Amino acid sequence: MQLALKKKKKRPAEASDVEAASATAAVEPEVEDRSSADDGDSAPTTFEGLGLSEALCEACTSMNFKAPSAIQREAIPWALQGRDIIGLAETGSGKTAAFALPVLHKLLEHPQPLFALVVAPTRELAFQIGEQFEALGSNIGVKCVVAVGGVDMVQQAIMLAKRPHVVVGTPGRLVDHLQNTKGFSVRAVRFLVLDEADKLLNMDFEKELDIILGAVPKERNTFLFSATMTSKVKKLQRASLTNPVKVEVSSKYGTVKTLLQQYLFVPAKHKDCYLVHVCNELSGHSSIIFTATCATTQRLALMLRALGFPAIPLHGQLSQAKRLAALNKFKAGERTILIATDVASRGLDIPSVDLVLNFEMPANSKDYIHRVGRTARAGRAGRAVTLVTQYDVEIYQRIEHMLGQKLEAFDAPQDEVLLLMERVGEAQRHAAMEMRSTDGKKKGRNGKRASPDDEADESGLQRMMQQAARGKKPRRS
Repeated sequence: MQLALKKKKKRPAEASDVEAASATAAVEPEVEDRSSADDGDSAPTTFEGLGLSEALCEACTSMNFKAPSAIQREAIPWALQGRDIIGLAETGSGKTAAFALPVLHKLLEHPQPLFALVVAPTRELAFQIGEQFEALGSNIGVKCVVAVGGVDMVQQAIMLAKRPHVVVGTPGRLVDHLQNTKGFSVRAVRFLVLDEADKLLNMDFEKELDIILGAVPKERNTFLFSATMTSKVKKLQRASLTNPVKVEVSSKYGTVKTLLQQYLFVPAKHKDCYLVHVCNELSGHSSIIFTATCATTQRLALMLRALGFPAIPLHGQLSQAKRLAALNKFKAGERTILIATDVASRGLDIPSVDLVLNFEMPANSKDYIHRVGRTARAGRAGRAVTLVTQYDVEIYQRIEHMLGQKLEAFDAPQDEVLLLMERVGEAQRHAAMEMRSTDGKKKGRNGKRASPDDEADESGLQRMMQQAARGKKPRRS
């Protein structure tokens, strides 16, 4: 039985496709709009009703997926018919399963190695997508390899040589393998998935995406998923999709109804005191604190830990081993406060997050949606608190305008907050001294800052990996 997608021909994307698409905007390909508002309640309400195989329905049950989400109900039936998909939905709505399930269903019908290629903007999101594929495909023996930067490329090449069913990666590392790994090719893939497409393009991956689009075959299914639709994403759509179905379950940028959003207007000089007050008031909750820079992330982690809060940082200057370790400690509940840059704002699904705290305002309104989308996921309740200084009023007003609502104020009496000033001042000095000392130690090591966590963790991990590569049994300390 031949796949339905074989009936159509696709032109290969060339290096100038994304740029040239803007010049051909007048001749846009037809996009069939299938938003949830059109179909009402007619969409199937069970995974069996969507047409998925029995093995995948069992996997959904074992993962406690009780019913398909709105984006899954709309996208999966069209994907099973062999159509290209543009999927737009609010963050936390189940987009990963919306493309993983039809890919695995088609893999069951036509088993082959290197069946699907998934491109994600961040390393953490790539690992999460890989875990989701392996969990959903556990009953059918799916093999998945994650190819991202910060991890030994030779080890990844060995894994890719085993020809897994699904390859998930970030654009830069995938291009490295396409150009330098002998024998690795994506000429046979049946499915190309571009997840968080707007973030891919905002991070200036256009050149890498052009190379990937030129390396995949003419006959393929392409799924483009995102929480927001931008002009750059529209250009990418014209360059890579043929006669797509547009599935949009939220026509305007918005947040879920179960999310309580609040703001706290603070003077910039006392911002740290207000942060500590909020952490005290909401202690016991699992929280993510978002910052704008790696240095602020590191400073706050050290300051909060000096005050006795179980905080751990996550940012781009940490090694990949430490980034994964930080994420795993937070997921396991060993640390209840994760302080992160926007590297953690896209796609990461940590069900237990109760609070998102914006210590620094996001660069734009859409990034606010992605940040607060880390809580109140899959129908759960959650809270988002944004600290607004006198310098952030304009950005804050733009966010309120985009949301179409006025946020309520978080109650923080000034006299109570300022009682914390002395202790917070001591913690700030401690954090500054720690950062100066670690900066001095790390001068000769690629300029990366040390984590507040033990540096021995990483050196021990590296030693064990080197010994394993030489075939020796790792020495226990």
